[in-house]
Amino acid sequence: MSKESLINYWQKSKLITDKKIITAFKKILRENFLPEDLKKQSYDDYPLPIGYNQTVSQPTTIMIMLQALELKKTDKVLEVGTGSGYNAALISNILKQGKLYTTEIIPELAESAKLTLEKLKIKNVEVIKTDGSKGHKEKSPYDKIIVTAACPKIPNILIKQLKIDGILIAPIGPLYNQQMLKIIKRPNKLEIKNLGNFIFVPLQGEHGY
Repeated sequence: MSKESLINYWQKSKLITDKKIITAFKKILRENFLPEDLKKQSYDDYPLPIGYNQTVSQPTTIMIMLQALELKKTDKVLEVGTGSGYNAALISNILKQGKLYTTEIIPELAESAKLTLEKLKIKNVEVIKTDGSKGHKEKSPYDKIIVTAACPKIPNILIKQLKIDGILIAPIGPLYNQQMLKIIKRPNKLEIKNLGNFIFVPLQGEHGY
């Protein structure tokens, strides 16, 4: 597929209606975050391997997650699972005056993503080599949190690092079949919406699988 055909599909199906997300997708080149031998597949709508048993998610999945996150340009955001850095680049384009803290447990991926983001002169993203399953308490609370790997259950440690009325998006459930949940933290409860079934690589670390 091409970038244009993906955008047409999202707009015609009304799957993606947030113009900020579409603008970021147009501007950020997915091929910059892929190995050389996969660049021709940049806009095919499926996950692609980035090494270390990790993948960059399919474009449609990424867009669904980012739209559900309801990003505002001043948000402080935590991403668990930097991977190639592509998702971080999309978020950074929307944040404008905000800041993204993105964690990656695999040192080689963290270093590679950091170098790619620096090369692209993306300045409002901080890549942190750490066990992101525990979040990043030092910069909490966050307006939004996004987890790009499958969680065995709702990650309470991340809920604690979320502001009241903040949003957490994460795939939750057993290996090979998770439900994408949109969780809004209210003063005395969690509002939970199921966005559908997905398959993600498992979350690594203390609170992962």
